[in-house]
Amino acid sequence: QVQLVESGGDLVQPGGSLRLSCAASRSIFSIYIMAWYRQAPGKQRELVAIAHKDGITSYSDSVKGRFTISRVNAKNTVYRQMNNLRSEDTAVYYCYAGHGVWGQGTQVTVSS
Repeated sequence: QVQLVESGGDLVQPGGSLRLSCAASRSIFSIYIMAWYRQAPGKQRELVAIAHKDGITSYSDSVKGRFTISRVNAKNTVYRQMNNLRSEDTAVYYCYAGHGVWGQGTQVTVSS
C-alpha cells in the first residue's frame, strides 16, 4: 500500500503563498485520483482539490482561482500551490490517494 508524506506547511501572512508537497512511497501513475483535503479546528474535513490520472483537475469553490493542484508522476509527488491565502485557509492539509490512504497532514496557518 502506498504511503504519503506531506510537507510545506507554515505560518504565512494573509495574501501570501505556500506550496505543499505530497510525496508517495511508490509510483502514483496508476492511482486514479490524488486529492487534497483540509480540516480546520472544530470543522469537518473538506475536499479542496482533485487531480485525476488523466490530467483533469477540480477545486472547491472556496479555493478556486487561488489554489492549483498538480501531480508529477515521474516524481511520485502531488503539489498544491496556494496563492492569496486568507485566514479561513488555516487548517491541517491532508493528501489522499483513495482506498483510505491518507498522509499525516501538514499545518497551514494564515495570520498576521
